[in-house]
Amino acid sequence: MSIRRATLAGCRNQQRPPADCPPPQYASRMSESQQTPLHDWHVARGGRMVDFAGWRMPVQYEGVVAEHTAVRTACGLFDVSHMGRALFTGAGAGRHLHDRVTVDVLSMPVGRARYSLLCNAEGGVIDDLLVTRLGEAKYLVVCNASNVEPVRAALEPGGACAVEWPETVMLAVQGPKSAEVLTSVGVTDHGPLKYYRACECRVEGTPAVISRGGYTGEDGYELILEPAVGVALADRLADAGAVPCGLGARDTLRLEAGMPLYGHELTEQIDPFTAGLDFAVRKGGETEAERRLETLRAADRGRLRVGLVFEGRRPVREGTRISAGGVEVGTVTSGTFSPTLQKPIAMALVKTTAAEPGTPVLAGVRGTDIPGEVVPLPFYRRPA
Repeated sequence: MSIRRATLAGCRNQQRPPADCPPPQYASRMSESQQTPLHDWHVARGGRMVDFAGWRMPVQYEGVVAEHTAVRTACGLFDVSHMGRALFTGAGAGRHLHDRVTVDVLSMPVGRARYSLLCNAEGGVIDDLLVTRLGEAKYLVVCNASNVEPVRAALEPGGACAVEWPETVMLAVQGPKSAEVLTSVGVTDHGPLKYYRACECRVEGTPAVISRGGYTGEDGYELILEPAVGVALADRLADAGAVPCGLGARDTLRLEAGMPLYGHELTEQIDPFTAGLDFAVRKGGETEAERRLETLRAADRGRLRVGLVFEGRRPVREGTRISAGGVEVGTVTSGTFSPTLQKPIAMALVKTTAAEPGTPVLAGVRGTDIPGEVVPLPFYRRPA
């Protein structure tokens, strides 16, 4: 999801934001923003609302660090209703998606979800998607809020395929106690689900979809529900111990997990292989687009996405230039102070000559060179 780069008033001119101050890439302008069905719910629970990809969303409640820690140790609740959701149906739905995204859609069994990419003619990423097969001829595609229109245009169906973009609530319940919390409020369909699986179910007697995945590095679940049912379920989940979480914690969690964010590690100028997402591109050359991606796979692209860890406590933010051996080698795409690891971490696009783990680097921050090194991604893995 693309993020408008502006600093909240309370965070300006701070070298290191306090624990309750959201990252500087969120803007406070909200005059033209859309609202999710949970907008009033967020406000009533103390959510600090900001503009994000054209939506009014909570950046934090109690504080980024507290919410981050809740997800790592117990259970957090995110409203992700701003994301785009499309249902493709019909005998040709599978082939339609297979011909346009980078994973093998045709081989997916019912109930399987796969992370995929939608690329332009040059191999740059239009968006990253989650494709789920819900039935023999029924597929759910979830895309980033900022890219709904480009995705809609690129996936416009025809012939033996139809699409609808339903207005629903989407909740993400994340953390080691997420299954326990869901069970406590009567949502039990998650029991047989394995990772990256989904099923249709009923919540409060209404149709719903539940999947197991997430964007935090923790075990968790996503639920897509009718708006009124979703708001009521959010109440019950929070009352059962799921801590409401905002965009700030979502960003620090995904960064620790080494997950890319559209507009940062992914753009139409960055191909899947530069971004380190080879696993999300099927091999083969059936179409011109596939052959283009295979050429990119084999090429030396000159730069790669890497993880960086730095000394001290000062965060190294997006846009910071990175040098190695006295030569500039790349730029930070996302950076924060890791609440879990208690050190500054970042992802960056660097020259392939400086991408080997263990390579010493320097980050130029306000006239000071901060030492660090290249490390493997992710920074954090949940306990087995």
